Amino acid sequence: MGGRGAKSCAAVIGALLLALASLAGCSGDSKSATASSQAAAATVKNTVPGTGGPTGVVTTGDLATDLPIAVDASQPTAPAAFDVVGGTEEVTVTGLQIGQRVSLVDAQQRRLMILKADKFGQAHFSYLPFKLGELQSGAKAKIPVADGYVVLPGPGYTVRLEDTDPVQVTSPFKVLGRDDHPAPGWYQSQVGKIGPSGAATQWFGYVTMRDGVQLSVTVRLPGPIAKGPYPTVLEYSGYGVSNPDATEPGSMIAGLLGYATVGINMRGTGCSGGVFDVFNTAQQVDGYDAVEAIARQPWVKGNKVGMVGLSYSGISQLYVAATQPPSLAAITPLSVIKDPWLEQWPGGVYNGGFTRRWLSERDSQASANGFSWVDKRIKGGDQTCAAVQNMREQNLDFEYFGRSLVNRPLLADGRDLSKLVAKIKVPVYLSGAFQDEQTGPQFGDMLGNFTSTKVHKFTLMNGRHPDGYTPQILTRWFEFLELYVNQKVPRLSDGFRQVAPVFFEDTFGTPGLTFEPDRFTAFADTDLTGVRKAFEATPDVRVLFERGMGGEVPGAPVSTFEKSYSAWPPPGLNTSDFFLAGQGSLAKTSVKSTGVDRFLNDPTDGAVHSTKDGGSGLLAPTWDFDWRLPGAGKGLSYVSKPFTRTTVLSGPGYADLYMRVPDGDADVQVTVSLIRPDNTEWHVTSGLLRLSDRKVDEKHSKGLRIERTFTKEDSSPMPTGGFRSAKVSLPTFAQVFRPGDRLRIIVASPGRDFAEWAFTTIGDAGTPRDVAWGGSRASKIVLGVLPGITSVPDLNAPCPSLRGQACRTYTAVSNPPVP
Repeated sequence: MGGRGAKSCAAVIGALLLALASLAGCSGDSKSATASSQAAAATVKNTVPGTGGPTGVVTTGDLATDLPIAVDASQPTAPAAFDVVGGTEEVTVTGLQIGQRVSLVDAQQRRLMILKADKFGQAHFSYLPFKLGELQSGAKAKIPVADGYVVLPGPGYTVRLEDTDPVQVTSPFKVLGRDDHPAPGWYQSQVGKIGPSGAATQWFGYVTMRDGVQLSVTVRLPGPIAKGPYPTVLEYSGYGVSNPDATEPGSMIAGLLGYATVGINMRGTGCSGGVFDVFNTAQQVDGYDAVEAIARQPWVKGNKVGMVGLSYSGISQLYVAATQPPSLAAITPLSVIKDPWLEQWPGGVYNGGFTRRWLSERDSQASANGFSWVDKRIKGGDQTCAAVQNMREQNLDFEYFGRSLVNRPLLADGRDLSKLVAKIKVPVYLSGAFQDEQTGPQFGDMLGNFTSTKVHKFTLMNGRHPDGYTPQILTRWFEFLELYVNQKVPRLSDGFRQVAPVFFEDTFGTPGLTFEPDRFTAFADTDLTGVRKAFEATPDVRVLFERGMGGEVPGAPVSTFEKSYSAWPPPGLNTSDFFLAGQGSLAKTSVKSTGVDRFLNDPTDGAVHSTKDGGSGLLAPTWDFDWRLPGAGKGLSYVSKPFTRTTVLSGPGYADLYMRVPDGDADVQVTVSLIRPDNTEWHVTSGLLRLSDRKVDEKHSKGLRIERTFTKEDSSPMPTGGFRSAKVSLPTFAQVFRPGDRLRIIVASPGRDFAEWAFTTIGDAGTPRDVAWGGSRASKIVLGVLPGITSVPDLNAPCPSLRGQACRTYTAVSNPPVP
């Protein structure tokens, strides 16, 4: 905190909490190849004849073309009078006439849909369908990408302008891969060009990427350059992070703590140039370039930077760190995802709720002048910002894009964080909530994949999307930044501690919120090595239980107790089976009697939320829940006997269901809930599965974690008239069951359990879904039992109170047997 007094702390914290209060949806204002790339390229070349080009030509319909795949080498050509830039797995063409056709050529084969130039004379190649055809680019083009690949890295590409005589052809150029980094001199050439000068402490400008695209940047220093250098953190997303008139919460908190902060807008957003594409490789390596260019500036302490941010700004940190920028010191991602495809298709079921809306917002905000602050910049004379807005015409329709990928394509691996995080080498501090209403709990599946970094600290909790900015999480966040970015022993100032509770109460509506005590008071201020050693010796996983009942009022973001483990899932994890049985019961052992219970498909449930306001009261202590049971005959309920001793159940886990459906496929949801002795029922977690995607990926599944490929090749319809086992994955959670508590499992169509997620359920209303139990078809639920917890505090939790967890009065349900 340096020498900041209580008055200045109060002013900055007040601004911070105003920013938090406007976090609704975390979406801002509106108005040569790596191993994985090589593997993907090899797969394409093995799948597609020749060199990975199209398998055929579209000859009828809207995409028909009269051009063949092969280029006529004897045809006369002329030098190109238009411009081409080979970027990272993409090619951008400018200087065309409206409607002119251009084709991307490699090894004398036209590679993509022939693109017709947009109204600004532009075309952008990024996705390559397997059949050659023609498409009008621009206006949020709906490129058919469900079966295809990206522009593969390598030299020798040309672009042909097909509608001139003779045909104009560019000189050969290279398409970059994710590891084709510029020489250090590229970044050194930007030294002194980024950041304020003299007595100024704020600066808006641009940082240049390897393909020449410029990203808009706002730099904020805690003082003039002469008093630096300063520890520095970057916040990188497609929201308004480079807006000079507003600061994102992560950067604001860091600025309050004495850090220089840099907000960087991704390509194709804000005032940044280029074409926007959610989490693509170009976006990832832009982060590499930004880190390297900014870290070299004279105001950056130690010429190393960290990264901060929650949600979009948290997810981007993982992508950037996976590219391994040498000047990145550490990252602190909060409230993140596992895999973008899985966010859109959890369990293979289409998420038509938050994820769809988020993509729709990206379509809107990444359009020309999509932010109000961008309009202000342009009207104020920012010609660089104005000049890049035309390229927004080339952005894809991302809502359509996500909806079209019913099966997971192989090249989605390039955006799958559960695979990419294994490449991260810098220290990582990550937190997430089991009931995150926006990004979900799937992040927990990848915590064991951070295998290349020696320092990784994870905080897991029940709660909501913005809970990474609550004091229990921020205390350890501050420690981490001080140790690995600022290179100092962490000491939170008295002035900061004195004023913070008032403003946290104003924002979160709960009194008594304060930062945890400093943990390293026994060490000298100069003993950074000793403190780091002590910090790194602490267990890597911290689990906060029953947040919402550890503070002064129900819903306070404070836990009742916590437990730490060396890994997640923890070593020594036990498992517990709960078998479906007759009369809607759960048995601890398989039952000899057999039966089949039936529920009827209800697609309308997919649109039903567990809250009355869809979770819009983001920072309120509690939510007004409307958590509904399935309608009569539309769901199955199984309840255990009361627990006789304290048991802490955990996910990942799975429900192994023997199911029969008459229509070849079905979307199924399995809900885990807790019934307290006072007959209050609490939602714990829910898992989803499209039964045609039931094949387990044995190679990547481990323990209780079930993984799937979700590919078209592995998809298989359910047999007609027969039962098949289907394992429904249950995500990470940790829930205490005290003596007298009961476990409930509900099997039904998707919906009802989520504050912000909604689903488009397949199948007709009223179609039977049969679940068998007992004997050789012993359907069961398999959950983890956390070790080392034998006693817990008493809990008297009114409904609502447990943070992020829907609640209701328990109502018994009778399972209708098959007629």
